[in-house]
Amino acid sequence: MGVVDDVAALAGAARVRVAVEAIRRGECSSGEVHGWVREHAPSLRQGGASAVAVVARQVVAADTGLEHHDPDPESSAGIVCAAVTSGRLAAGAAVAVTREVERLTPLLQPAAVPTVTTALVDLAQQWGPSMMRRLRPRLLAEHGHHGEFDDLHHRLTSAARLSAPRVESGDLTEYQLWMTPEQAATLEASIGPLSAPSPNPETGERDLRPAGQRRVEALTEVCRRSSTVDAAAAGDPSTAAAVLHVGVDLVELEARTGAGEVLGSTADGTLVTPEALRRIACDAALVPYVLGTAGEVLDVGRVVRLFTRPQRRLLRRRDRGCTFPGCTAPPDWARAHHVRHWADGGASDIANAALLCQAHHTTVHRRRLWAEVRGRPGPDGRHVVWDLTDGSYDRHLARLAAEDGPREKPSTMLLHALIGPLPPEPADPDLEDWWRELDADDMSLTTAG
Repeated sequence: MGVVDDVAALAGAARVRVAVEAIRRGECSSGEVHGWVREHAPSLRQGGASAVAVVARQVVAADTGLEHHDPDPESSAGIVCAAVTSGRLAAGAAVAVTREVERLTPLLQPAAVPTVTTALVDLAQQWGPSMMRRLRPRLLAEHGHHGEFDDLHHRLTSAARLSAPRVESGDLTEYQLWMTPEQAATLEASIGPLSAPSPNPETGERDLRPAGQRRVEALTEVCRRSSTVDAAAAGDPSTAAAVLHVGVDLVELEARTGAGEVLGSTADGTLVTPEALRRIACDAALVPYVLGTAGEVLDVGRVVRLFTRPQRRLLRRRDRGCTFPGCTAPPDWARAHHVRHWADGGASDIANAALLCQAHHTTVHRRRLWAEVRGRPGPDGRHVVWDLTDGSYDRHLARLAAEDGPREKPSTMLLHALIGPLPPEPADPDLEDWWRELDADDMSLTTAG
């Protein structure tokens, strides 16, 4: 294979030499060389004739005669042409190098042009044109005019952009993102640690999420943390992690089927599954619009009651982070989860709450897992013990329903949870004691840790 490859490289160089000789002898003019190459080298009709013609014209224009005298070592054209005619560089790669040199030359110090050209030729020879173009910022930083690299980044700033979402109901939402190097570095520093695979050391489960899924979930988590900073300080549901307005058909609501439709944002019209609504409602403000059979608005609900600021403080102190077995995510990375979902009559109190990180919050809802919340920690020091068998939530919910006896049917409970009046805050002695321990500026919480 190596011998054949050497022969092919020399044949490519010979094609350029013959094309140059044809121009010099008058067989064709520089403007006709492309057609002449296609006529006499039929295999290049499949691709490559244009590159041979371009390089041949460059050789003639640079007056680097192949047999008359050596290429000028100080000329960028001579350096490129010499690499082609020696078989080091293919004609197509030579065209890309020449274009890159032409683009960079006005930005470089004159004495650095040969050095940069030689570096681009070597890089294109080893890795191809795409890798060569990635070297542009470093070449400008090391060999450009004073301030040229800063000017490049300034120009990039105005070109960076994030597209509006292309939303299709029941499908993925597409964004296109162009970032400056500084912006990209900041993004990667934020999502890099969160997007690393996280196998569970306690259960032995591997993290089977693809890299792309881990990255988008990490980006979502970064955005969520940013949006909850003010909400944590204000304790106001209207400033929660998300304020989601959703249209819900009454018939589908009662049957616990169908989906909710997002209203009044750039994601207008997006369909949200019932399970996604349950998950969002754990830590986001949800405003339901209940619709009749003709699509008329029957009622506009109030914001679903979330965990209050003091309740979240108590959860931070009690759980110390994500409660899923084997997870070490700190409390700042976690959100409060309703063990018994709000749609199933679960209350927003400490006895029905557990901290979960974003990844395990999704896992708990997807696998429908139940947890036992203890008043006092067990031998392992945990207040929350998860039943990791799939569907454990449904089994425990059925058991609780049997123990509670006759009560409102689930559809009525769900309707009340969505549009009914907010219940009064439950008395919670532990919570009141914890709140009294905190001074006004939260210094005791900060000191504790």
